[in-house]
Amino acid sequence: MAAAASGGTQAVDRAAVLLVAVLAADGPVSSSELVTASGLPKSTVSRLLASLERGGLVQRDHDGEVLHGPRITDYALSVRPEDTLVRIAQPHLERLGEATGETVNLAVPIGGEVRQIAQVDSTYLLGAVNWLDRPVPFHCSALGRVFLAHGHPLPTGRLPRLTDRTVTSRTQLQRELARVADRGYAVVDSELEPGLVAVAAPVRSTDGSVTAAVSVSGPSVRLTPHAIPGVGARVIEAADAITLALSSTGRSRSPRKGAA
Repeated sequence: MAAAASGGTQAVDRAAVLLVAVLAADGPVSSSELVTASGLPKSTVSRLLASLERGGLVQRDHDGEVLHGPRITDYALSVRPEDTLVRIAQPHLERLGEATGETVNLAVPIGGEVRQIAQVDSTYLLGAVNWLDRPVPFHCSALGRVFLAHGHPLPTGRLPRLTDRTVTSRTQLQRELARVADRGYAVVDSELEPGLVAVAAPVRSTDGSVTAAVSVSGPSVRLTPHAIPGVGARVIEAADAITLALSSTGRSRSPRKGAA
């Protein structure tokens, strides 16, 4: 039994070496190249490739060369780039939610809108809204203004007025964005929805670009002008902690380019 187990483990190890070599290649590779790369006998390589091919992990092109199989492609397509960001950010979002009691969101820019990809719910009944996957405009959301203040292009065309306090003048918006860059966080009060206040700060990649943003949002009766500076400091702290955690993983690119 032990000998059989050892042999089975050896076969798995050898198959793994071949699969890694296929995935690391710039394009299809020949069986002879895999023999050279792995140092395995030609017959062993042929047998293991046949097994990997039956499992859909590799396939052969019209020239008989080996490349990754449909199972690998299916897996790659099933994993959203944002998933890693959410997983790393989640504990920091939860701590921010505990500290403020308000709704906390993580968002990325996708095309012409801001998409919220993670949320920690408010502990209050007033303000408990599900913003997940709910797109919001750049110009009148705190998350969106973080992206605009750090280089994301403002969508063309007229800026929609969602409330009587929505900033629709591009000149006035540019002044607001300068304030965001200066103090390190964005504040939007009743521009997306009447009575809704949000405070947001940037999450940076290792090259310094802003690829995500964190926000705290709640009603104006709690997020008062007096409370906002303290909330802003906490949001910056959480965003910086996520930035640090991302840098330790070597993650340096935006999840996707494309709330309050």
